[in-house]
Amino acid sequence: MEAKRTLVKSPPELWAELSDIAHLARHLGEFGEIRITRTEPESVVEWEGDLASGSVRLEPSGWGTKVTLTALPVMTDPPPPEPEPEPEPEPEPPAFEPPPTASRGFWARLLRRPAPEPEPEPPVAEAPPAREPEAPSPLPAIDAATGEAVLGRALDTLGAAHHRPFSR
Repeated sequence: MEAKRTLVKSPPELWAELSDIAHLARHLGEFGEIRITRTEPESVVEWEGDLASGSVRLEPSGWGTKVTLTALPVMTDPPPPEPEPEPEPEPEPPAFEPPPTASRGFWARLLRRPAPEPEPEPPVAEAPPAREPEAPSPLPAIDAATGEAVLGRALDTLGAAHHRPFSR
């Protein structure tokens, strides 16, 4: 994420505001708690926040100062997926039990019918082999549109006059 603008302010004036942690945090506070990690006098401020890290670059440019703000989102692990519920075991059908043998009469034994064959059990559909879930890729802690909006608002604030000229 990057935002550039030429502001009608002098490099020392912008440096005084951007190299101070309190002022920088006021401009970039939406990235979380801001810490300055490195500076090059009157040209570069590198910073880190909870949601992103980046830099501020100042370059003299004609009637003002070219200011470039960059931010790189911190990558976070996505929330773990919810475990799939285990399927409930299906109850087994009752086993076929032949009717109780009672003493049969002469005609029943002579004209006996074969016992009905039990119906074959339907084939059990096997579950597809379980695949190892792929490791989800890290997600940015802040999306690009939000980050660019924060950088744009910071440049708008930096470029705004903080005093009333020619007033007494």
